Amino acid sequence: MLRWGGDLLVSTDPLPAHVDAAAVLQGSITAERARVAGAMSLLQQGISNRVLLSVPRESYWAVSIPPIARGYLEKNYGIDAARRVDFCETGQEVNSTSDEARALGACIKEHRWQTIAVVTSNYHTRRAGMIWRKTISVYDPSVRLWIYGVPDSEFQPQGWWKERLYAKTWLMEFTKLLWTRLFG
Repeated sequence: MLRWGGDLLVSTDPLPAHVDAAAVLQGSITAERARVAGAMSLLQQGISNRVLLSVPRESYWAVSIPPIARGYLEKNYGIDAARRVDFCETGQEVNSTSDEARALGACIKEHRWQTIAVVTSNYHTRRAGMIWRKTISVYDPSVRLWIYGVPDSEFQPQGWWKERLYAKTWLMEFTKLLWTRLFG
C-alpha cells in the first residue's frame, strides 16, 4: 500500500494534439497556481485554444476575482495569453468537485466547446475524472474530456507517507475517492 498507494489517486489521460479549452479546477492557493500554470502551458504549446478558469464570484473581502486574476495572468503569462482566458464565476454553493463540474458544465455548454482538458492536481485526477465524466454527460453527451494532472507541491505519489502534508493529502483524497466509488 505504501509503495503504490499514491498511484491509486493518479490517473492522467494522454492528451490529444488539440482541445477547445483547458478547464482549471479550483483548489488551495498552491494547487491553484500549479493548475493555472499547467493550463497556461497547454495554451502556450497550442494544445488548447482557450483556458477556462473557475473562480469564486468574489473574494473574502467582497472584491471581484476576474480583474485580479486577469492582472496576475498578464503579469505571469503575457497579455496575449491572458486574453485567451475565460472566467466561469461560481457562487458559494460550489464546494465540491461535483458542484464545480455542474457549474463549469454550464459554462462549457455556453461556449459550445466539444473537447475539454480538465486541469487539476495529480492526486485529484482519478476522482475528478469519475465525477466529470458522469456530470458532463448531462450537459452534452458529445463533449469529450481528458483529465490532465499537474504536479502539486501538496502531494508526491512516491514516498507520500514520508511527509506529513503528503500523507494528509493522500488520506483526504483516498477517503473522497472511496466515497465517490461507493456512493457516486
